[in-house]
Amino acid sequence: LILFAMPLAFSSILQQLFNSADVAVVGRFAGDNALAAVGSCVALVGIFVNLIVGLSVGPNAVLAMLIGQKDRGKISETLHTVITFGVFLGIGLMLIGWLTARPILELSGTPESVLDEALLYINIYFISIPFMVIYNFGAAILRSYGDSQRPMYYLLISGIVNVVLNLVLVIVFKLGVAGVAISTVISNVLSTALVLIHLYRRQDEFAFRFEKMGIKKQPLIRVLKIGIPAGIQGAIFSISNVFIQSGINSFGEYAIAGSSLALNFEYFTYDIANAFAQAAVTFTSQNYGAGNIKRCKRIFWQCMLFGFVFTEALSIIFIAWGDFFVSIYTTSEMVAAFALSRMYHVCSLEGLTTTYEVESAALRGMGKSLEPAIFTILGTVVFRLIWLATIFKMVPTYDMLMNVYVASWVFTGVSLLIVYLHHMRKISSS
Repeated sequence: LILFAMPLAFSSILQQLFNSADVAVVGRFAGDNALAAVGSCVALVGIFVNLIVGLSVGPNAVLAMLIGQKDRGKISETLHTVITFGVFLGIGLMLIGWLTARPILELSGTPESVLDEALLYINIYFISIPFMVIYNFGAAILRSYGDSQRPMYYLLISGIVNVVLNLVLVIVFKLGVAGVAISTVISNVLSTALVLIHLYRRQDEFAFRFEKMGIKKQPLIRVLKIGIPAGIQGAIFSISNVFIQSGINSFGEYAIAGSSLALNFEYFTYDIANAFAQAAVTFTSQNYGAGNIKRCKRIFWQCMLFGFVFTEALSIIFIAWGDFFVSIYTTSEMVAAFALSRMYHVCSLEGLTTTYEVESAALRGMGKSLEPAIFTILGTVVFRLIWLATIFKMVPTYDMLMNVYVASWVFTGVSLLIVYLHHMRKISSS
């Protein structure tokens, strides 16, 4: 589990590190307004990214289950169905993004002073969506047979390209937010190409061939049955963050920039929790397909333990040296103050995200995707909206707004643990 999860965590941290380079370059060389413009798009970007990542759970779980069942004859048609569907899905999401960007940014209360730059950034960024879909589906295919290292190498290569282009386009060519968006598009194209080239070079059932591209009904249904609830869960989860973003926006541009800055550290820590959740999906799917329920239970508890401990270890490092890490991104004392406040209230307890992520992953690994989606939406969306309408309304401070995250993690984790234990009792007694 650790050998599988840590390269995956490192891959995600690398990806976030390179995304953080966007924020750092913009904050240092394009000013607070540009930083606020990129920060205003974080919640909107999260809707699409979480939808894509959630949908990619489907290919991972289905292919891993086929391996566990030793039904390798269906692997090739599932693989080509997944990639073909990914092409159409990516184009569709890109068009939806362009159509909804302005209304969503206005709805979230993006200040007029940064709206034009935010729209410029997000409209260029959305060009990368089709490539992002294909990369995530391709990486899910690799993870299904236990390869979590190649995606790490591919992200390392594309991320270095991203950082170099950031520096050149922003500092040399003075392109500001457009420069970091263009860099993101190019790096996503590169990582997608590397995944497809690897799959094309394979000579087994996981080989990708352009002439075999097409959509088969049965494999698509199996993938979507697991992927759609996970994708909707991720997207709706981000929609709740749009409402939280509107609360952040009410505190002004310094709060927007500071919150966006601190969010980078939350992503770093969350990447570890999510890596063990991905490990739980893959290992549970393979063992559930092979009928080994005892090992499924052991995988669950080990992923919970490792995910929480490793996530909190990194969180403690960020909190202990918070002033230093924040200074990398900004020289503004006001921005730094809001960033540190968010880190103390949210990042310090990021390990709690392991609970609901691993619980959801374990259930999806056994083919149960609807239940975790419903309870996660209740916990991280409905709960947060109620918090905004009641507690935050009574105590309208930035700190109280930040407390909604930890409270919702506790509620969701406990709820899903009850669902998981109930499901395992049913399996054990049948």
